[in-house]
Amino acid sequence: MLVKTYGSAVQGIHATIITVETDIGGGFGYALVGLPDNAVKESKERIFTAFRNNKLELPRKKITINMAPADIRKEGSSYDLTIAIGILAANGDIPAEEVSKYVIMGELSLDGTLQPVKGALPIAIEAKKQGFKGLILPKINAGEAAIVSDLQVIPVENIDDAVDFLNGDLVIEPLTRNTRQLFYDAQEQNDCDFSDVKGQENVKRAMEIAAAGGHNVIMIGPPGAGKTMLAKRMSGILPPLTLFESLETTKIHSVSGVLPQNTSLVAHRPFRAPHHTISDVALVGGGGIPQPGEISLAHNGVLFLDELPEFKRGVLEVLRQPLEDRRITVSRAKVTVDYPANFMLVASMNPCPCGYFNHPEKECVCSPALVQKYMSKISGPLMDRIDMHIEVTPIPFEELTSKREGEKTVSIRERVIRARERQTERFKEMEGVHSNAMMPSHTVRKICTYDSVAESLLKTAMKKLDLSARAFDRILKVARTIADLGDSDHIKAEHIAEAIQYRSLDRESWGLG
Repeated sequence: MLVKTYGSAVQGIHATIITVETDIGGGFGYALVGLPDNAVKESKERIFTAFRNNKLELPRKKITINMAPADIRKEGSSYDLTIAIGILAANGDIPAEEVSKYVIMGELSLDGTLQPVKGALPIAIEAKKQGFKGLILPKINAGEAAIVSDLQVIPVENIDDAVDFLNGDLVIEPLTRNTRQLFYDAQEQNDCDFSDVKGQENVKRAMEIAAAGGHNVIMIGPPGAGKTMLAKRMSGILPPLTLFESLETTKIHSVSGVLPQNTSLVAHRPFRAPHHTISDVALVGGGGIPQPGEISLAHNGVLFLDELPEFKRGVLEVLRQPLEDRRITVSRAKVTVDYPANFMLVASMNPCPCGYFNHPEKECVCSPALVQKYMSKISGPLMDRIDMHIEVTPIPFEELTSKREGEKTVSIRERVIRARERQTERFKEMEGVHSNAMMPSHTVRKICTYDSVAESLLKTAMKKLDLSARAFDRILKVARTIADLGDSDHIKAEHIAEAIQYRSLDRESWGLG
């Protein structure tokens, strides 16, 4: 008897329905075809042992299984339940017509219990799109899949539950989620608040500008000045995720297998801080079975690179393309996948190996050549893609011990949200552009207009700092954001002047001249 069951393969952050054809005929043996990898081939031992331990009858005939389409490689152990149900249905133990209504996924343990699978959300989205009645999957993944409306999500704990449900012997209520209510209930304040940071008012102002326009930023200062503390609070002043952004971010985390258990939605902007020993593949994504990297896990959030010059040069250089395109394409011999990477880069660094170059009190022990060598670890093209360079100076004792409470995150975020609303209105006709930092060059010239005084300032800065055309655009974008924070429709000279101040590393005194 020939029976079709349905599973799903995830490529990138999108799923494809896989048809598992199971035929039981004369003879004896087991054959699995359709481009399965070793993990899928090993399902035979897991399935047969689970059958024996749960007193399910294993057909003593020739079992032939084909996974179609055959040109898509089937990877991982998530097809165990799909194949097992197919065998039982082909043997007449489960109604075949009932099985065909569901997409079925799950990894079997030897005792028949189910282990979680990756990519439950994109699988549920594709199941609904293809018109299936429901999705049968491990209970631990059910909350994630249930945010897809008009699809029955059937949570099962073991193979017996799945068999009894399909036979009508067990009633399992489909799990439902009110997606919008779930999203809004999860909107809560970040544990890290800007009021915890003593002093550093000029740096806080710069961080507010960066958040308001979505600008990449690098902080330069000695050890202990508060760079990491400030960076960790950046995601808290960004506007809250929209429901669409939340769903998109959840898909990426689901595919990567980093979504916390019993979590349905990523409701807060991600903050990713990889160690400087990270490889280029781990940062941008890839591997034998391509997976999202840190830049995609930071999609719609913040990627924090602490001690930037300590990262390998090759690792940093792979950031150049996604910083411009806000997507990363991972190409391998057999597959090419696209991952979104619309993140805000926040980096920090010491000004020299000892950390005290340009320090107001402590003397730097590094030679000028050593300082220049240290700074040159970051290439000019990469530095050009960072809109704002902020000097972070040590906090004076008086400010450190002051009882005065700093401005809270919620107050700063309100101003950031208002500035972003102006930008949303400005770019409403432009697809894929939502903030000033995302403006293409031809749009910068149209939107970022300025008067003769501002032009004179820009001309002087371009000559003195020897700025590139890309850096010129960056200054105009930052100036436009400063104007938005000031509720100004036009860029003024003071906006340009402040934006120029945030190009510290373009000065020759930093060894980059």
